[in-house]
Amino acid sequence: MTSPSSPEPDQVARVTSEAAELLGVLWGRASTAPVSASQLRVLFVLEHHGGINLRTLAETLGSSPSSTSRLCDRLQAVGFVERRSAAGSRREVELYLSHRGRSFLTVLRGRRESALESVLAQLPAARRAALLHGLEAFCLAATDQLDEGDAASDARTA
Repeated sequence: MTSPSSPEPDQVARVTSEAAELLGVLWGRASTAPVSASQLRVLFVLEHHGGINLRTLAETLGSSPSSTSRLCDRLQAVGFVERRSAAGSRREVELYLSHRGRSFLTVLRGRRESALESVLAQLPAARRAALLHGLEAFCLAATDQLDEGDAASDARTA
């Protein structure tokens, strides 16, 4: 039996998964129009890895280059993504989040945070502090794991 002070990873994973699903529902109220969930993932990736090529973006998304290209076409049409010739190769195209795309993400995050604030306001201050501490630790661990995966992927393609 697991004590509350030392939960097993599977128990925490189950609750975290449920929390992520509930976040999805709350965030659904903060509309992502005019982009789909897949297009939103592209914007998030480009926000952190601007200047990547289509192949790398497709690998990051776990998608095919043709599907990723169509996502980028639609995002470029609404002014959220820019394609630029790579400095080292005129044939290679790099993808960037445009100023309009950055502004969209800023507004979207504001709407999402507002939706969360009403839920978090119901928690006692000590629970909010514990949640914040745990989420900060989770973000660090997840970022480290993603960075390790990126480094391994870079080593395979080098």
